[in-house]
Amino acid sequence: MENILLILNIIFAIILVLLVLMQKSEGGALGIGVSQENFMFSRAAGNFMTKATAFVATLFIICSLGLTIISRGELTPTSSVLDAVKEKSEDTPAIPENNN
Repeated sequence: MENILLILNIIFAIILVLLVLMQKSEGGALGIGVSQENFMFSRAAGNFMTKATAFVATLFIICSLGLTIISRGELTPTSSVLDAVKEKSEDTPAIPENNN
């Protein structure tokens, strides 16, 4: 199941990048130089590419969340790392009695 979601996630990512790159640039450079004419047409319904981009982005996010939920079960530790470490008394150095 995890492999299927991973492959789907990669496919959605590639399709999403292609859809974003194929869209027509609206100019404006992050809102700089926006005229009144752009505000009038910005209320219009998005075209097919915009809707497809939103749909694929939603599928990508859902798939990513699914991968996170599935892989979360594998990451829960069953024991502590400190439980596995055992201190050996023969490895510890002896404290000298008098260094004078």
